Amino acid sequence: PRPTPGALRMEQVVAWLAANLPPDAIITNGAGNYASFLHRYYRWQCFGTQLAPTSGSMGYGLPAAISASLAYPGRMVVCLAGDGCLQMTVNELSTAAQYGASPIVLVANNGRYGTIRMHQERHYPGRVSGTDLFNPDFPPLVRAYGGHGELVERDEDLAPAFERARLSGRLALIELRLDPEALTPGATLTQTRDAALDRQV
Repeated sequence: PRPTPGALRMEQVVAWLAANLPPDAIITNGAGNYASFLHRYYRWQCFGTQLAPTSGSMGYGLPAAISASLAYPGRMVVCLAGDGCLQMTVNELSTAAQYGASPIVLVANNGRYGTIRMHQERHYPGRVSGTDLFNPDFPPLVRAYGGHGELVERDEDLAPAFERARLSGRLALIELRLDPEALTPGATLTQTRDAALDRQV
């Protein structure tokens, strides 16, 4: 994988998941640039282990993970969601707590709608509108629902945090605090903007 900026990198998160999840683990995701890391770097081992939208539906990952957890209580279920994506359906944490679903939710938090920002920088470089997010403090939010919540800011902290989430045996959320420059697997935010500016010259 091409390295992305920051102390915590999505390509390393996905590589760790690929190396450590059980072959029959169910992974869910919504829509956003964060999902491109999953699709590029995760090695699927069994048929029927991904639940994902087909038409860019943000917010799909969390309710899909809750459903999978309830339908297959003996299997590990991991939801990968962006911060903006999760907030489309974050109220479903209540549903998970109410019915005893226990997915592990990984929130890729870069503080913005990354895909929309990417398109803004590609077509109108430097002219940003409505893509920065004011997020809740995600770990205390899931703890308010009776779940397990943690914040991870470095690659080396992911594995122990994930293990604690797994051992909790209940709804869990790990916030992945990412560098806002890490826009896609192939380009940073600045590289995307600079390439667009070069095209305008």
